[in-house]
Amino acid sequence: TDEYRPPVWKSYLYQLQQEAPHPRRITCTCEVENRPKYYGREFHGMISREAADQLLIVAEGSYLIRESQRQPGTYTLALRFGSQTRNFRLYYDGKHFVGEKRFESIHDLVTDGLITLYIETKAAEYIAKMTINPIYEHIGYTTLNREPAYKKHMPVLKETHDERDSTGQDGVSEKRVHTFRGPHWCEYCANFMWGLIAQGVKCADCGLNVHKQCSKMVPNDCKPDLKHVKKVYSCDLTTLVKAHTTKRPMVVDMCIREIESRGLNSEGLYRVSGFSDLIEDVKMAFDRDGEKADISVNMYEDINIITGALKLYFRDLPIPLITYDAYPKFIESAKIMDPDEQLETLHEALKLLPPAHCETLRYLMAHLKRVTLHEKENLMNAENLGIVFGPTLMRSPELDAMAALNDIRYQRLVVELLIKNEDILF
Repeated sequence: TDEYRPPVWKSYLYQLQQEAPHPRRITCTCEVENRPKYYGREFHGMISREAADQLLIVAEGSYLIRESQRQPGTYTLALRFGSQTRNFRLYYDGKHFVGEKRFESIHDLVTDGLITLYIETKAAEYIAKMTINPIYEHIGYTTLNREPAYKKHMPVLKETHDERDSTGQDGVSEKRVHTFRGPHWCEYCANFMWGLIAQGVKCADCGLNVHKQCSKMVPNDCKPDLKHVKKVYSCDLTTLVKAHTTKRPMVVDMCIREIESRGLNSEGLYRVSGFSDLIEDVKMAFDRDGEKADISVNMYEDINIITGALKLYFRDLPIPLITYDAYPKFIESAKIMDPDEQLETLHEALKLLPPAHCETLRYLMAHLKRVTLHEKENLMNAENLGIVFGPTLMRSPELDAMAALNDIRYQRLVVELLIKNEDILF
C-alpha cells in the first residue's frame, strides 16, 4: 500500500511573519511632565501629528506615544508602516490595548500590530481564500469523532473566553480565544496562525487549534473523551519538547530505541514501506498515550511500521527538522566541491537551527550512522538513507515548484553528508 501522506503545512504566512518590520522605539530625550507611570521613554507628551510624523520618518516599525491635543488625557500610538504614520487610540486597564487583544507591554503590542498589518497587507487575498480547501477532514478529528448520519445539520462551535474546560449545553463544544506558545498551524486550513498572542481559538473538548475565521467552518463533531487528540504529531518540535521538558520528542527516542533493539539487520530498513493503516495506528497511540504508547514487537511485529511512524513524525512537522530559516545554508553546503569548505559551511548551517532541532538532528544522524554499519545485512548505506530522508527532513521555503524540485538532489546530499560526518559535525 502507499505510505500515509500527511497534510502539507503551508509556510507562506510563517515566512511573511518572519519578514515583518521590527518595532523601533523612538525615545523622548527630554523629561515630560505628567507622563503616565505605565508608559516609558516612548511617551512624548502633547505633540502634534505632524511632529510625530517627522520623528517616525526614520524607519518602518518606528513608534511613539503622544497625548492628544484635541482630547487631553487620551493617548495615541503613532506607528510607521507602509511609508506612512498610522495613529491608534491607546488604552490601558492593567494591560495595553488598541483593539480586542491585551498586551503586557507596548513593545509586544507593536510587534503584534506590525505582524498583523504586514500579513494583512501582503496577503489579503490569500487570507480571504484560506478556508476554501480545508485539511480538517484528513487529520484525524472527523474520522475519530464521526457523528451519526442523522446529525447532518450540526451547530457550530460557540465562542467563549471562559477559562473552564467543559462542554457547552446540548453537546455544543466550547472554543476559547487562545495564546499559543511557539509557532502553531491551523488544523482546519493548514496555514500558520500569525501574531504574538491570541492567534486563534482552541476547542476545550478535543484540543483543535484553528484561526478565528476558520472556527466558523468547523462542525461540532468532537467528544470530550478525546481531549487533545493531536498533541504529539503535527506539533511544532520546540513547543513539544518544552511542554514535556525533554531534550527531544519522545517519538524520536522511542522509535529509534525500538528499531535499534530489533531492526538494524532488516533488509531495506527505512526504504521499505510499512502498512499505512498500522503506521496511522502508531501515530494515534503517541497522540493518545504519549510516552506510554506501546510500540513493542507484541503490538507491531513488522519493524517497517515503526520506521514509517518515525518518518511520518518528521514529515508532519509544521516547521521541518531542518528549518526554513536554515534551509538555504544547508543547500549551499551541498553545492560546494571542496570537502573542507563544504564541512565548514555545513557546520555554520547547523548553528542556525534552534537547540531542540539541532539536538534531534544529532540524535537521528548518530542512529542513521549505526544503520549504515549494518549495510551488509540491511543494504542501506548513507546515500540510500539520504534519498529516503532528504525530502523528509527538509522542505524548500520556495513556493516555486520547479525550484523546489531542483533542490531534491541537494537535500539527499545534505543528509548523506550529515550521516557520513556525524562524528565531526555534532
